[in-house]
Amino acid sequence: MLRALLALLALVATPLAAQDTRLERLDMGDAARDWEAVGRLELGGRGFCTGALVAPDLVLTAAHCLYDKATGARIDPARIEFMAGWRNGRAAAYRSVRRAVTHPDYDFGGAVSAGRVRNDVALLELYHPIRNTTVIPFETDERPRKGQQIGVVSYAKDRAEAPSLQQVCEVLARQEGVLVMSCDVNYGSSGAPVFSFEDGKARIVSVVSAMAEVEGRKVSLGTELLGPLDTLRAALDAGQGVFQDAAPKLLSSGMRRETGAKFARP
Repeated sequence: MLRALLALLALVATPLAAQDTRLERLDMGDAARDWEAVGRLELGGRGFCTGALVAPDLVLTAAHCLYDKATGARIDPARIEFMAGWRNGRAAAYRSVRRAVTHPDYDFGGAVSAGRVRNDVALLELYHPIRNTTVIPFETDERPRKGQQIGVVSYAKDRAEAPSLQQVCEVLARQEGVLVMSCDVNYGSSGAPVFSFEDGKARIVSVVSAMAEVEGRKVSLGTELLGPLDTLRAALDAGQGVFQDAAPKLLSSGMRRETGAKFARP
């Protein structure tokens, strides 16, 4: 159970998180351009999450982002929009979602547990690939080891108009397919990519699933990635997933819009 994992963390965690870096708002310049493949997912006016491109037509996010919290129903893919590199009212690319798959073992209505967090991952297939020299999909990598320094790029209720980067946080514990991390997340950070920086290259190693607290210390919880991601890709290849009924209307890239979004709970 997740409670047991957090209890273990309380016993073994060390104060290394004091070395974590602060959030850096990615508004402009070269630093911002490096992260254009991270974007905001608008969820039909019900809130927003964070997602990241792992292929020109595939967005990785958390499975719970695709459910209406009030009703428990899946959100119609036709009402989901990915806004790559969204900052200050504009995005590098706007795309509608053609199909969405969640991990087959994910249960939105289930109790909070290690299993629920471990399987909290989804892939969105875009109607049209993003082929833009400034929006480059991220590679993925194996799960990080305990004590490894990682980073996260996310949107959240207190940073909704531009993503923020925390380049140095830490894996505090790893058990039952769940990563417990010191990374700073908030409402809206669900689905945010967690990066390793081995060999100086950012690769996605996890997806933010939830926030938690251990003895007054805030932590974030993430999934393992490679196994679940392989499962999701296989589901897409097999023709599974929730489809749109019809092709969407074309969107006007670069147009400022007021989303009025609420916030999806991590």
